[in-house]
Amino acid sequence: MCELIIELFSEEMPPNLQINARNQFKKLFSENLSTLKLDYKNFEIYSTPTRLTTLIHGLPDKIKILSSEVKGPKVGVPKSVVENFAKSKNLNINDLYEKKIDKGNFYFAKIKGREIRTEDELIKSIPKCLNGISWKKSMRWSNYDLNWGRPLRSILAIFNKKHLKFKYAHLESVNFTFLEEDAEIKQKKIIDFNQYEKFLKNNEIILDHNKRAKFISDKIQSIYKSRSCKKPIDQLLLLEVSNLVDKPRVILADFDKKYLKLPNEVIKSTLQSHQRYFTLTDERERMSNEFIIVVNKQDSKKLIKLGNERVVEARLSDANFFWDKDRSLNLIKQINKLKKVTFYENLGTIYEKTQRLRKMAYFISDQLNLNKEKVEVAASVSKSDLVSGLVGEFPELQGVMGKYFALSQGFEEDVSRAISEHYLPISISSSVPKKPISYALSIIDKLDTLVGFYLINQKPTSSKDPFALRRACIGLLRTIIENNLVIKLRDLIDYSIKIYLDQGVKQLNNEVNKDLLVFSRERMKNILKDKRIRTDIIEASISSHLNDNFLELYKKTLIMNRFISKDLGKNAVSTYKRASNILDQEKIVSNNGPDAVLFQHEEEKELFERINTIRKAFTLKEEKKKLRGTPKAIVRHKTINR
Repeated sequence: MCELIIELFSEEMPPNLQINARNQFKKLFSENLSTLKLDYKNFEIYSTPTRLTTLIHGLPDKIKILSSEVKGPKVGVPKSVVENFAKSKNLNINDLYEKKIDKGNFYFAKIKGREIRTEDELIKSIPKCLNGISWKKSMRWSNYDLNWGRPLRSILAIFNKKHLKFKYAHLESVNFTFLEEDAEIKQKKIIDFNQYEKFLKNNEIILDHNKRAKFISDKIQSIYKSRSCKKPIDQLLLLEVSNLVDKPRVILADFDKKYLKLPNEVIKSTLQSHQRYFTLTDERERMSNEFIIVVNKQDSKKLIKLGNERVVEARLSDANFFWDKDRSLNLIKQINKLKKVTFYENLGTIYEKTQRLRKMAYFISDQLNLNKEKVEVAASVSKSDLVSGLVGEFPELQGVMGKYFALSQGFEEDVSRAISEHYLPISISSSVPKKPISYALSIIDKLDTLVGFYLINQKPTSSKDPFALRRACIGLLRTIIENNLVIKLRDLIDYSIKIYLDQGVKQLNNEVNKDLLVFSRERMKNILKDKRIRTDIIEASISSHLNDNFLELYKKTLIMNRFISKDLGKNAVSTYKRASNILDQEKIVSNNGPDAVLFQHEEEKELFERINTIRKAFTLKEEKKKLRGTPKAIVRHKTINR
């Protein structure tokens, strides 16, 4: 059994591109090996910022092809087609023979059993799989035609301890790897994976990304324990950082305690979001002035630590300046500044959006029986922090800073909280706002966005959703469902359209209400699928639900799913199918209801008479309803004719 090593050596690749390439190449290559009927024991793939390494154990050195009979084109097709078929099987046209099957006479070929070298197939397969990798972002360099995540420098390929020679784009495979150290590039000849891994290990490189993440995690946990920090490590940050380094070193640093007066979110954003540092907090969520840095080399002279501390000092100093300045600015007076901030080219400014939200606040307050004044105040100042210096420096803190500004200026807590929480949920898995003022503002904000873009006919397509309307719609529906709200969505949409038109927005789509409800039903499918509800139940529930009560739709689907999974439900479905099949076979067609002549029992006749009596009563009621509002002359005419 043989071993295959492939190393793609490139310039430093960002974490997301690494992970994408890692997953894609493994999928493509394993599928290719399966097609070739090449069995193996283990398939491993690792990555560092500069290396994507594949290791496959247990490949055979030869592939056995069993003798077989292969069907070709039908007799009577042009001779060129037959010749091409023979050529594809490395045969002459005279080697083919005719054979009659159910579908007619066809040419067949007898393929003799043989053995082919595995390396010959790998030479063809590897470049093919490399070409199959699709990049979210790629680049070209020099005069080469190759598109890759980052410039690809070299391809190491070893099979069965021998150099596997092939060409990919402008590169020819080699039997050595590279090591970059202090602007110097070293080469090392490789014959097997043990030697390869040992070489990297001796140079302190951890090839396995999972081992690298565990190494970093263990070091951080050790620091957390020494500082009595019980908060779990941020796994997304750990994933990112572990793919930014290949020789990880963990350093504890600190900043001036005077900056601890800043909101925790500001400090966390500075350290974590901008600098990729790990923060320390105690059990009471109190932020420490210490932070953890993960770097790619030994810091014997502590210069790296000092440099990173200076960066943090500068950013926190800026944040502190804006914090002191912005707190003194009245949120209500900031609203007028929103006139200079565009929401979208054809939908006006953020100021106009807040005016729409103010009007919508009254409307939804009536539906949800909320304090109108509070919802209106929250809507009015919900976007005021967008013109603050702090949000300009830290855009990810929109809403959060608005909450802090509002609290410092004496706004009520539920109103202040709504400024922050109305952006929720920010992802499919994140929590929705749970407080009344918060969820009311969240609903009308998302609905305003959806109505606006549908009004100007900027609807998402199957492949593009530049304004994240799917996410907004799912967030809106989740907020309704998880807060158990009955919302008249049609009325809200109609009112929102009216407000837009009153502001002079040009309507380019006359089916906004209809389109948005259809769009919302499609988004409901995603929510229900996340609850692991059967696809057929989801489709049946949504297709039969024509009103705008999505809470009802959600509950109905859950009940149906529980019912169908039980014996009673299974029996009901089975009975329905049997009856349906019998009717289909008999081709029974009836447009006039049951035939009384066929009744055999008095009970049947009595039931039939009572049904007719009830039907007549309801028919008369419906006719009277239709006649209401009809001119008296017409009513009189209908009465006389009756």
